[in-house]
Amino acid sequence: MTAEPSASLLDRALVEEAAKKSGLLWVRQGDGRDHALWHAWVDGAVVLVGDGGEQPLPPELRDGAEVVVTLRSKDKWGRLVAFAARVESLSPRGEAWQAAVDELKSKRLNALDHEGVAERWATESRVLRLVPQGLSVERPGAMPDSAHTAAPAPTNATTRQPIPKALPRLLFRRK
Repeated sequence: MTAEPSASLLDRALVEEAAKKSGLLWVRQGDGRDHALWHAWVDGAVVLVGDGGEQPLPPELRDGAEVVVTLRSKDKWGRLVAFAARVESLSPRGEAWQAAVDELKSKRLNALDHEGVAERWATESRVLRLVPQGLSVERPGAMPDSAHTAAPAPTNATTRQPIPKALPRLLFRRK
């Protein structure tokens, strides 16, 4: 057996294990922004549900699109592996769609309509499958030197305000 098939098997195992353990991933198309999404792992691919009252999916996540998926380590929360993937849109109520929805439904713990969530997803949402393509582009021992930091998305929200004048007296008052 050559080194290439075993490297491919180890790479696939790393992607699968990281996807099963982490409930969050980042998706990027080209040089665009990374989008954080919750997901599940089903039949050798990542599955997502979004739009229609669920997590907003980036518009570029369309059938046949090529994306880069980044998964984090469950224990350290740092970037563990990134791989190229092809986006497949699943037809509502098909066999692959049903398998994806069954797994996603078990991960969706705070749905208001847990019994009717599959029907709502069929009519209002998109269920996507991200199929890994080739070897991962980032993995332990082959990580880029850049920090992958990005500026926050523009918003008018703020959390920085002056503290109330009485707060230090309340906090540091001695009994």
